[in-house]
Amino acid sequence: MNALIKAATVIDNQSPHHGATVDIRIKDGKIVQIAKKLSATSDEQLIQKENLYVSQGWFDSSVSMGEPGYEERETIKNGLHVAAKSGFTGVLVNPNTNPVIDTSSAVAFIKKMGEGVATSIYPIGALTKKSTGVDLAELYDMQQAGAVAFGDYQKSIKNPNLLKIALQYAQGFQGMVLSFPQNDQIAGVGQVNEGPVSTRIGLKGIPAIAESLQVTRDLHILEYTGGKLHIPTISTKASVALIKEAKNKGLDVSCSVAIHNLFFTDDVLETFDTNYKVIPPLRERDDVDALITGVKEGIIDMVTSDHNPLDIERKHVEFDNAMFGTISQEAMFGALLTLVSEKKAIQLLTNARKRFIQSTYTIKKDTEANLTLFSTKGNYQFKESDIVSKSKNASFIDAKLKGQVYGVIANNKIELT
Repeated sequence: MNALIKAATVIDNQSPHHGATVDIRIKDGKIVQIAKKLSATSDEQLIQKENLYVSQGWFDSSVSMGEPGYEERETIKNGLHVAAKSGFTGVLVNPNTNPVIDTSSAVAFIKKMGEGVATSIYPIGALTKKSTGVDLAELYDMQQAGAVAFGDYQKSIKNPNLLKIALQYAQGFQGMVLSFPQNDQIAGVGQVNEGPVSTRIGLKGIPAIAESLQVTRDLHILEYTGGKLHIPTISTKASVALIKEAKNKGLDVSCSVAIHNLFFTDDVLETFDTNYKVIPPLRERDDVDALITGVKEGIIDMVTSDHNPLDIERKHVEFDNAMFGTISQEAMFGALLTLVSEKKAIQLLTNARKRFIQSTYTIKKDTEANLTLFSTKGNYQFKESDIVSKSKNASFIDAKLKGQVYGVIANNKIELT
């Protein structure tokens, strides 16, 4: 693959070209020349876009694919196409498949299915066998097969001793443990955030304390055991404060927030649209403001799409019967750009790679081309026609967003919109 990117402004703090508008020549998937002005050769694909920016490839820390077992929701092939069109050159895929990704052979299957495309796939292995929360799965074997972290997707670890053992065991091979931040006994059968809106619309609530209690417990265990802990998709003001305190103590903890929890408040639930039924639930304004502050101050390490395709039978039903989850990947950049600056947005979209893969792709000569191409200009309203996923359960339909993703260059492949 040979290409010449014309007049692209680089956003990459690690690059000597940060902030400069340059031409970038790529040959056989490698950056071979960066200069103010370069001329295309006959064997190069010329890439010219309006208001073109380029950064290191974005990385999404929570994506559900469906395959194997739920191909009607999404396949790996199309899911990686969605990711590329959304600007991501790497995704962590959740183990909520059928069967659950809880063995080395299951991890190897995911890796094999993700070969030969621009976006790389990195499996999260289930922390417990069949994600039942009882016995630890084959963590070391899965890591050797390619798993980069271990967690039961959207299932809390009820047994604190299980988390303690997992953190202690994973230290032997530098493994990362994920713990979903919800106390199920407090959450009960709640459907939405507990507060004025839930009272007004008559839906059972999940109180914010269900999250902060679990986060408090997990951080105390981490302080005792050591190890590496990631808390995915926090949603409350209290969680931000707790993680800030833990980081000040020097604990090896990171966290993410889902873009829909950052963008919406629970006021949107007045419509009873099941696309807004997510877990953790959409919270009140004070919580959302605290999350945005946490993102800007670096307390929250990364923003994820928490992209969870669900077919019509799981979402177009009564609110109580609908499954939790929304697709957010196609809208993620446009939504994030309405909340933070473009430089902060890129930082939040690339931090997950450093945390989970411990690698970066600095934009400079003689490095592998792993790039996202985008524009920061323009406003638009997200429509169902913007959805590339097989499932259409998008909470962002009709939301007003900014910017545009042009595509990615990675793995010696070009995928542009």
